[in-house]
Amino acid sequence: MDRTERFYKIEQLLRAGGSVPFAKLEQALAVSRATLKRDLQYMRDRLNAPIEYDRAQNSYRFGKAASGPRYELPGLWFGAHEVQALLTTLKLLGDLQPGLLGNQVAPLVSRLREIAGRDHSWEQIEQRVRMFQPERRTASPAHFGVVAAATLGRRRLWVRHYNRAQDIVTEREVSPQRLVLYRDNWYLDTYCHLREGLRSFSVDALQTVELRDAQAKEIAASELDAHLGSGYGIFSGQTVAWATLRFSPKSARWVALQLWHPKQRARTESDGSYVLEVPYADDRELVMEILKYGADVEVLESLALRAKVADLHRAAAAQNS
Repeated sequence: MDRTERFYKIEQLLRAGGSVPFAKLEQALAVSRATLKRDLQYMRDRLNAPIEYDRAQNSYRFGKAASGPRYELPGLWFGAHEVQALLTTLKLLGDLQPGLLGNQVAPLVSRLREIAGRDHSWEQIEQRVRMFQPERRTASPAHFGVVAAATLGRRRLWVRHYNRAQDIVTEREVSPQRLVLYRDNWYLDTYCHLREGLRSFSVDALQTVELRDAQAKEIAASELDAHLGSGYGIFSGQTVAWATLRFSPKSARWVALQLWHPKQRARTESDGSYVLEVPYADDRELVMEILKYGADVEVLESLALRAKVADLHRAAAAQNS
């Protein structure tokens, strides 16, 4: 058991047993003699526990509480391991998108550090836990806060959106449906009132964001999933095709452990190669993923997808020859 749990166990034993022999405490807590002595000393000095020692019987008991700070054990709404996990999670969240949730996370971190006490060091977590996200794009904390508020408060937004592919800026009113963290970047699934349909926007591509008083148009979760989550990647579409990819035995060691899509189908061939089938509505992201594996993947289906990947490989070869 962890330290806080031991404090509660000592409290229970002393309340129930009056004067409890040291050997009984040691056996009940299953700790060393030195650890038990440190726990008792900590409870007396730091938690103001009125613990008295009977030298003649080598036992401990609760005496009358002295005047001064009130005796109170630390809260157990989180155990030590849960606190450690939460602090680590908050550290990861802070690294994920620095500044986005700083004001909201800081008070929680402070409270968790109080609960954790000396057993858990925030400095140790900062030193020992690292996240590297080479493809993460930086989103404006101010914009993210407004987007999150509108999404949770069911309000419309007016946005100025930059389309990188076409190098154009459009202005539109949208009804936020949900925020999605995908591959270390934030996306906003919306109903676009300009296009009168579902769209997904990268939060970092929103140049201006303004909250509107109008109520957001509600879209059923099933409709969102059918349109925005039907195929591989972040790009949406209702017309879904299937890609069949065969990975070499070497690359299969990694790909077989990955989830590309919830509806994917896969099998391992006798030679160790790995055949993966995934649905896709828009092939842009899927093509980029395929190209990452170079000669270790072959596109079996569809023929159009196979031709596009082959053309890009030839163009890359020509560019670097």
